[in-house]
Amino acid sequence: MNIFDDLKSRYRLGDVALQFIFWNVGIFLVSIPLFYQFKFGQFVFPDWIALSSDPLVSLRHPWTYLSYAFFHDGIGHLFFNMLVLHFCSQLFLTFFTTKQFVGLYVLSSIFSGIVFVVSYYFLQYTSLIVGASAAIYAILMATTTYQPLMEVQLFLFGRVKLWYITAVILLLDVLQFRLENMGGHIAHFAGAFFGFLFIKLLVNGLDLSKLVSGITDFFVSLFQKKEKKPFKKVHVNYARKEPTRTTSRIVTKDKTQQQIDEILDKISQSGYDCLTKEEKEFLFKAGK
Repeated sequence: MNIFDDLKSRYRLGDVALQFIFWNVGIFLVSIPLFYQFKFGQFVFPDWIALSSDPLVSLRHPWTYLSYAFFHDGIGHLFFNMLVLHFCSQLFLTFFTTKQFVGLYVLSSIFSGIVFVVSYYFLQYTSLIVGASAAIYAILMATTTYQPLMEVQLFLFGRVKLWYITAVILLLDVLQFRLENMGGHIAHFAGAFFGFLFIKLLVNGLDLSKLVSGITDFFVSLFQKKEKKPFKKVHVNYARKEPTRTTSRIVTKDKTQQQIDEILDKISQSGYDCLTKEEKEFLFKAGK
């Protein structure tokens, strides 16, 4: 088995989190020859892939509210995001379903993108954003909201409560908020807030992930081949047949024999001459 067969096998057998990691890594590799400027040593993404903070631009390319969450601007950016995605997704999938994971990833990315665009509009900044960080923060915060006291084994630190880890990560974002990548930090906080809101609504009976799963199930059903059932021919005879009436031969024979016996008794008692004309004719016909 070569490396490509091994990767395909891992993708097919892996959970949804691993498949999302494959998608992010695959898109990153494809984006290198397309958008990496070797002359400047950085990625230059067009505004029809990265999410623009300009509302007019982003509304012309509405898919960028989701597409930006699958692109990364460097190997370090990708590696750290995929490492944290693997960590928090395993915790999330301990308590929730695959569809809820996909729904949270998609909806938190869209929500964080909207918050980013609105925030930069009022701050009068213009920028582009890429990265899965907002969705990752949503998944981490959702799990922390649901099981804050869950203990996690960390290298060099031992067993640590989950809410400690989440608090430290959010604190680092707060400390770096005005230093650099302010748009990314805004998206992080928006994703964390959406993860919190997602769980609170879910606990109260409202599963937002059904919005995404309902749409995906609809489009999947359009491309699935429907099984054709064999056509069955049914012959219906609409002509109403009158039931045939059958006369019991046994009953007829008994009545005739009874009348013959009565006539013969009459002859034995009073003689043949005492019979009426009808009785003589009946006896004559019966004797044929």
